[in-house]
Amino acid sequence: MRLGSRKLARAAALVVLALSTPAAAELTLISDNSFVSRHEIIVEATPKEVWLALISPEGWWRSEHTWSGEAKNLTLVPQAGGCFCETIPEVDEPDRFTLEGSVEHMRVVQAYPEQALRMVGGLGPLQSEPVMGVLTIVLSKVDAGTRIVWEYNVGGSMRYEVPVISKAVDGVMGQQIAALAKPLIVIPSPETKVVPPAAPGAGPAVPATAPVGDRPTPTPTPSPAPKLAPKKAPSVDDVFGVASDRSLG
Repeated sequence: MRLGSRKLARAAALVVLALSTPAAAELTLISDNSFVSRHEIIVEATPKEVWLALISPEGWWRSEHTWSGEAKNLTLVPQAGGCFCETIPEVDEPDRFTLEGSVEHMRVVQAYPEQALRMVGGLGPLQSEPVMGVLTIVLSKVDAGTRIVWEYNVGGSMRYEVPVISKAVDGVMGQQIAALAKPLIVIPSPETKVVPPAAPGAGPAVPATAPVGDRPTPTPTPSPAPKLAPKKAPSVDDVFGVASDRSLG
């Protein structure tokens, strides 16, 4: 079954937005029917200030990514089962009248105040596809303020080409976290460098995003070292242990 012209146009517009997004991000996984988009940013605000902003999407979600064209129509109930929803206002004009409508963007499955928000749902053009999308937003206190990690994990059958739609969605996710962070004052991230997978006996592996000063000094290993499979980019669960047994399940 082919996509309609309107849906194709929408997908194309998303691609353009993705290519024009200045914020750097990472697609940590792309397969035949799934992808993971991951963004990270640090702001001066406290976790409480970030949380209060996060659960008020009408104040930062971009209007061009709504169905009504106005972010002011968005609401989010930060409780399990709560709705990230949008009201479609009624129209009462001389030549046109419609009743009020609504859209469910996502549904909350976990709300851990000041630490983590997890919602499920297909955003934008993914709503018409039988896919599962899981958006996990983790907040953690750091010396400079609060680190926000935003990860959208999508999988399932879809009529879009994954390499195309994944870049488009990743671009839009970058726009959203940037809009959330802007009034909270963004702080440049500390310098980091990629740490190769640890060889057997070299101690615990450290995620590539760990600050330089937090890395343990690895124990030297005999040469030659065995060949290891490439390391998968860390997920929010890997990077923030705060969440592994409490706030992230």
